[in-house]
This record gives sequence, C-alpha cells and structure tokens, in this order.
Amino acid sequence: MNQYENKAYQEMLEWEQKLLQKKSTFQQLSKKAQNKINSYIPEKAHQIMTEAIKNMVKTTLVGSDFITNKNQAIGLNLEEKEQLIQQKLESYRKTAAIEGAGTGAGGIFLALADFPLLLSIKMKFLFEVANIYGFSTKDYEERLFILHVFQLAFSNDNKRREVFYFIQNWEEEKTRLADVNWREFQQEYRDYIDLVKMLQMIPGLGAIVGAYANYNLLDQLGETAKNAYRQRILKWDEETGSPFHKLGH
Repeated sequence: MNQYENKAYQEMLEWEQKLLQKKSTFQQLSKKAQNKINSYIPEKAHQIMTEAIKNMVKTTLVGSDFITNKNQAIGLNLEEKEQLIQQKLESYRKTAAIEGAGTGAGGIFLALADFPLLLSIKMKFLFEVANIYGFSTKDYEERLFILHVFQLAFSNDNKRREVFYFIQNWEEEKTRLADVNWREFQQEYRDYIDLVKMLQMIPGLGAIVGAYANYNLLDQLGETAKNAYRQRILKWDEETGSPFHKLGH
C-alpha cells in the first residue's frame, strides 16, 4: 500500500462518516413544504421529469449509449487514475454549468430541457469513472452499480443508508439485485432537486441557479463516485494494520 492509497482510504472513511450523518438541505424540508414546491411546477413538467428519469434508467441498464470501449487507464496506479477522473470531472462540471446557465436563462420550457440533458451528462461521467477504475461497463452488474452510485448521490437520508449498504457489500449483494425500481428511483431524485429545478425556471434568476446548481450537482456526484469505487477496491488488512488494493485494478 503506497502513501496515496493510504490517504485515499482515510478520505473514504471520512466521506463515509459524513455521508451517514449528513442531513441534506432538501431532506430537512418538511413534507408539507416539499408538496408546496411540487405544486408550483406544472403537471406537464412533472411528466417530463418522470419520463426523463425513466428513460435514463432504461438507457443505463441497456448501456449502449454510454459504454466506453477503450480502457482509458491501462497501466495507471490509483493516484494516476484519480487524477484522470478529476480532469474528467472538471470538464463535465463546466459542460453542465454552461448548459444549466443557457437553459436557465430561457425560463420554464428551456429549464425543462435541462433536465434530461443533465441526466445524460451525469451518466456519461459515471460510465467514464467506471472505465477508468477498470470495471467493464459492458457487464450488466456494473451498469447496475452505476445506478446505485447515482442513487447514493441524490437520495434522502434513509434511502442513502440503504443504498450505501449495497455499495459497501456489492460483491456479496449484487446477485440479489435483478433490477432497479425506477419509480422509486425517480421520486428520490425528484424530491432531492425539485427546489433547484423550480428556481431555475424563474426568468432572470434561472441562469444563475442553473449554472451554480449543475456545477455543484456534478461535484457531489464526483465525490460520491470516487468513494463508492474506493469501497470496492480498498480494503483493510488486519495483519499489517494498513489498507490494501483488493481487486488489483
């Protein structure tokens, strides 16, 4: 275990503690307040958001639109892989911010167009992360893992703990997961970002909110993805008292 892998393991433990203790801003809103937020969004918008998430889940499980055939990180150690992931994240964050600002400036209709576009940006990023860590996204179980990483990043506290259990014990639990309940999946995601989407629909304010929100949502996804994959590859060795790179990716 080199110095960087030891540092990465400690960062993973700190992230895990924060993940399980943190109360998200949106989760702290009462259900009544959440319902009020939903009431401001036209029914057509709800339908568009639901359909967009449903299509994203289906596309991810099929995988053909996102699969990266070329292994981008052959011969790289963990530090080099995560440097490459950081470069990818910076590129995707900029893309998401530009796209969010552009659609947010156009009011409700363009803000709705942002929703499926942002989902696509997030999924493409996660497929690249999986590829860099050395996992084949051609495998159905790896695409299922990607959806769990997405869900881990954008769920309420109770669901987050449930999903984290599967992430932490993926090799043992993956055979029990035949599919994703997309209805539950979309509701968790919707509840998490409804407030942001509503604000993005406000003319004038929308561009600022869209850029800021998209940038930070990608940032949050990047941190979650990095540490979720660390959960799979870095394990603690009781004999040596240090972590080791379990899967050799």
